[in-house]
Amino acid sequence: MRKIICFLFVVSAIACHKNTQTTLSNGYYRITLDVKDNKQIPFIARVTSENTLEIYNAEEVIHVDEIQYKNDSVYIQTPVFEGYIAAKITKDGFEGHFIKESLDRIVRVKAEKGNNIRFEITDKSTPASLEGIWETVFSQNSEEDRYIAKGIFKQKGNQVTGTFRTTTGDYRYLEGVVNGHQFHLSTFDGAHAFLFTGTLTDSTLTGNFYSGNHWKEPFVAKRNPTYELPSAEGLTYLKEGYHKFSFSFPDENGNSISLEDEQFKNKVTIVQIMGTWCPNCLDESKFYTQFSKENPAVKFVSLAFEVAKTPEIAFQRINRLKKRIGIKYPILLAQYGSDSKLIANEKLPMLNHVLSYPTTIFVDKKGNVRKIHTGFNGPATGDLYLEFQKEFKSFVNLLLKE
Repeated sequence: MRKIICFLFVVSAIACHKNTQTTLSNGYYRITLDVKDNKQIPFIARVTSENTLEIYNAEEVIHVDEIQYKNDSVYIQTPVFEGYIAAKITKDGFEGHFIKESLDRIVRVKAEKGNNIRFEITDKSTPASLEGIWETVFSQNSEEDRYIAKGIFKQKGNQVTGTFRTTTGDYRYLEGVVNGHQFHLSTFDGAHAFLFTGTLTDSTLTGNFYSGNHWKEPFVAKRNPTYELPSAEGLTYLKEGYHKFSFSFPDENGNSISLEDEQFKNKVTIVQIMGTWCPNCLDESKFYTQFSKENPAVKFVSLAFEVAKTPEIAFQRINRLKKRIGIKYPILLAQYGSDSKLIANEKLPMLNHVLSYPTTIFVDKKGNVRKIHTGFNGPATGDLYLEFQKEFKSFVNLLLKE
């Protein structure tokens, strides 16, 4: 599909201007993606040179350095993830599509040059307060799809930042505004585009969560400053009758790697269940990469569940991830073609279930599973991210001393 899309994109560009080369001018751009209900997910980017730009989500800055041009069209490849923008440059910015080929997903995108306002302030009255902790339930109309979350927000005037934490991860760096009693929050990280809209009172929230142009679900929340999610360390465990965690999956050279290999014997080993498409996995992988450099006595190995349609494409994405963030430890291909957790359960039958990407298994020097951590509290969660790092280092050091 990618070759077809790129071919049409190039042909369209050549048809418009055969001998013209146009590039993006430096400065801010307000970029929007069309979603359900005629709504848009906005984010802010700044072009810093002909071939580089930055994407901003609250405190997050994403550096993009893969930009190509053809006549009056631009191709922007987001870092690490597969998603890219193919668009025609206009006098006011650009118009085109955000494309994720593995999911056959195409979202209309438009950029307005010279605008760095994510959401307009349309109500000059004193805004309601989103600041604080919110006990949240998503998809509350369907018991099967229902899941819980913890909203964590800071507010200054109309401006809001924060995130929703779930039992499996977080919804990244959210940024937005409160207009009166209406709130809008968004983020775009190159893999996912999220929009949260709704109404708040002093003690309740009601709203909708949009993901790209394919997903919409309702949520409700109540203010609860003491609310906590269930512990991430009791959700996934070894089933009765199993005493070891085991696997055998290929690396990029076709070699089957397992925990029984010599490189893992008598070593503290961290096994990460992940996917290159997963932003929380990326955050966790960045931490593990730095930790492994500083602690060579600890072995790391990742098991990738990829949505790529062929193993060749899957390993291309794995190698792209390794190169972009400097991963030296092996990432094995556990599955391609689907990120279904049902398939992950089949591939790893010793676990009660794979509830989240990422999931981390801590294995001691004797090969025994000492702890399994579901999900990841990324940098967007602030103090919780710092707490995770502290607890991770402390527990691994305990295993090393045994």
